[in-house]
Amino acid sequence: MDETIFNNAIASLPQTFREGPAPRAALLLGSGWNRAADSLTALETIPYSEIPGFGAATVTGHDGRLVLAEAPGGGRVLVFCGRRHWYEGCEWEAVVMPAVLARRLGAPVFLVTNAAGAIRTSLAPGDVVLLSDHLRLSPLTPLRGPHNPAFGPRFPDQSRVYDPELGETLRAAAARQNLTLSDGVYALACGPAFETPAEIRAYGILGADVVGMSTVPEAMVASAMGVRVAGLSFVSNMAAGISSRRLDGNDVVDCAARHAPRLARLVLDFLELLPAAQ
Repeated sequence: MDETIFNNAIASLPQTFREGPAPRAALLLGSGWNRAADSLTALETIPYSEIPGFGAATVTGHDGRLVLAEAPGGGRVLVFCGRRHWYEGCEWEAVVMPAVLARRLGAPVFLVTNAAGAIRTSLAPGDVVLLSDHLRLSPLTPLRGPHNPAFGPRFPDQSRVYDPELGETLRAAAARQNLTLSDGVYALACGPAFETPAEIRAYGILGADVVGMSTVPEAMVASAMGVRVAGLSFVSNMAAGISSRRLDGNDVVDCAARHAPRLARLVLDFLELLPAAQ
């Protein structure tokens, strides 16, 4: 990855982002999760389109704005409203920009969220899965190319990408609204086409519980750089072949919108409880 791109991105941010206390955490809000940003008091906002190397979000449900906000309980939080996906045709720098900016701006914790399809039949639309691990079956990786120590070691350990202590904090936050989080493994698919039933059967045999088209690149880069990562998947649909229903991207957006208030509450409660996990 080109470090100059990230340096230019940092330089483009309003002074408020670059001065003052470091954020207590950074949030990457995927489909259905953006309501959390609207519940926070914003100190500064900048569209992704004004950040060099990032670019405007092109997918429905991804606002494409970076917000510096007051965190519940004090301090500041960095909020990425939406993400860039590899399938959009952008460069890896855009995909992992939230992870790198979070690290450069000093956030010690990075919460990644997404909407996903359920492979495990005990899950249903509306459930929330706490990510314990992921499957990256594609050879695509943002860490390809000449090694740059700024992005971690040449061969970063990936045995504990998702921090167990942060996971317990998320469980405590979920308990506040009587929500039970299932542990699960997230499988990365390249998209933008949904997976075939045969692919879903293969993912299930390999141990995946949910499947989606994001999250893994950002999580692996953040972890490689030493940032503590936690991940949540909102189940927006059953994966291909699990039910007889044909998949439609609009259904994913509609389901996420219906559950947005409680997803936002979960994120806000996580931020309130976060100091106990650091």
